[in-house]
Amino acid sequence: MRLLLVEDDAMIGEAIRAGLRRDGFTVDWVHDGQTAEQVLKTESFDLLLLDLGLPRKAGLPVLSDLRARGDALPVIILTARDAVSDRVQGLDAGADDYLVKPFDLDELSARIRALLRRKSGQTAPAIEHLGVILTPAEHTVQRDGQDVALSPKEFALLQLLMERPGTILSRERIEERLYGWGEEVESNAVEVHVHSLRRKLGTDFILTVRGVGYRVRPS
Repeated sequence: MRLLLVEDDAMIGEAIRAGLRRDGFTVDWVHDGQTAEQVLKTESFDLLLLDLGLPRKAGLPVLSDLRARGDALPVIILTARDAVSDRVQGLDAGADDYLVKPFDLDELSARIRALLRRKSGQTAPAIEHLGVILTPAEHTVQRDGQDVALSPKEFALLQLLMERPGTILSRERIEERLYGWGEEVESNAVEVHVHSLRRKLGTDFILTVRGVGYRVRPS
């Protein structure tokens, strides 16, 4: 899952980005509100992590403008402002969650997973489909009761496909979700990951729709 982090404090931003990457998220990071606004208009993310006290444009106006454009992107505010009035203002402006610094990175990851579950229509902590069980919090996959070892990118790709079984995702869309800025993407990277997943989960679990993309076999 691809996240956009908007944080002007270099030490805090680096710690958040490193921790979330260890949890399997793709994290792009900008340092001011104006850049965040430009990026949000031109690129696609699964969730926004937004500080409030930002240079060039503050976090609340960024959030308000995002919602005014009709963008339903899930947003978690990350801020040192802990007054009840600040929380109310942030949530009323359109934030989905509000987390006060300092916070535990495990809690942040859990809140992100909860929001992404709701976004995809999932209620259970694990995704189950045709004998495959994927548990994002534990980064585990089982097929017919047997553990399956996946690389971080394989896990992310499988989660992306399993969240909407039957929905076709193009190679470009998959790359957009799996790779952040500065990550080198080989021209056949998605094909390689799909081939590996088929070897581990069975050749009939992920289908190729010729000329369009990939999907998980419907029930």
